[in-house]
Amino acid sequence: MTTAQTTELDVQPTPLALLLLGREADPRSERGVECPGDLPSPSDPDLVARARAAKEKLGDKVFVLGHHYQRDEVIQFADVTGDSFKLARDAAARPEAEYIVFCGVHFMAESADILTSDDQKVVLPDLAAGCSMADMATAEQVAECWDVLTEAGIAEQVVPVSYMNSSADIKAFTGRHGGTICTSSNAQRALEWAFEQGEPSATKVLFLPDQHLGRNTAVRDMGMSLDDCVLYNPHKPNGGLTAEQLRDAKMILWRGHCSVHGRFSLDSVADVRERIPGVNVLVHPECKHEVVAAADYVGSTEYIIKALEAAPAGSKWAIGTELNLVRRLANRFAPEGKEIVFLDRTVCFCSTMNRIDLPHLVWTLESLAEGNLVNRIEVDKETEAFAKLALERMLALP
Repeated sequence: MTTAQTTELDVQPTPLALLLLGREADPRSERGVECPGDLPSPSDPDLVARARAAKEKLGDKVFVLGHHYQRDEVIQFADVTGDSFKLARDAAARPEAEYIVFCGVHFMAESADILTSDDQKVVLPDLAAGCSMADMATAEQVAECWDVLTEAGIAEQVVPVSYMNSSADIKAFTGRHGGTICTSSNAQRALEWAFEQGEPSATKVLFLPDQHLGRNTAVRDMGMSLDDCVLYNPHKPNGGLTAEQLRDAKMILWRGHCSVHGRFSLDSVADVRERIPGVNVLVHPECKHEVVAAADYVGSTEYIIKALEAAPAGSKWAIGTELNLVRRLANRFAPEGKEIVFLDRTVCFCSTMNRIDLPHLVWTLESLAEGNLVNRIEVDKETEAFAKLALERMLALP
């Protein structure tokens, strides 16, 4: 295979997958509406040239961030690529950029606004690019949870640890209550820090909003048992738990999950092992506990990329993470003889991430080039202060 060829992964579209590539609305996860003004047509043959011209006109005034899960058509215009926290830090390291165009989802743009200066303006090309996981924990629900913990007499023993994939409001709650933020790369260290904040035998962690990352880190990486974890369901009275269950638990897991990683199953693992003898199964820790337990390797997005970079030629890999990234990695490493396939047989894009397409990016860049600030993401000062406190605690972790 030459470097000019691309690898097609053996996946079939589901009805939901067809939604991702259009402009239909998903009321369960979206925050915004269509852009004001007219979007360029997706069939416009000049989209690439228009994006390039607008970006060149803006020059150093604009800094484009591209998350790993973005479409290739968008990634080609990113000044840097990475996971959400890396990109937010990259934005903060570019104070000369007046506009930060974040090709990602809403919580990522919020984090960039928190970490950048007041003079910088963070823009999200489509306000409807939310995150279903982040939307599973609202400020009102988490405040009610804290009341439940208070009534159970354990709130003073609980340290909140919130995943980076959370809203600014949840990050602020975490900072206000003495907790820290974590990424999928440093979740274990964040939990160790949390348990060091009080008497180890009495301290508990409220882990928000991804139950799977919390459970996998506690059980797989830290040696806790599944019985040490309880699941708080915000849609049930008292989270569906008794005061005794809360008092006995070490990890209080929020009932949230990633709609992409949560779809991988034991059947997916068994099927790919049968189809591809000798395959290495590598999954993200947002996957279900049984999937993580059945995998050969587990790690963050950056870990996945580095593992494939270091993999020997001729090795075979089934990857359990977002399809845009898996497809990009399959094409990148095909010339080295590495066979990389998607863990599931059906398409699994991140639906809201895919709302950032080339027409939205062109509209954004051209608007900024004409002096029109659009789709600014701005976190209020009080929320920003407490959210930044939680983020700074994470940055201080060894």
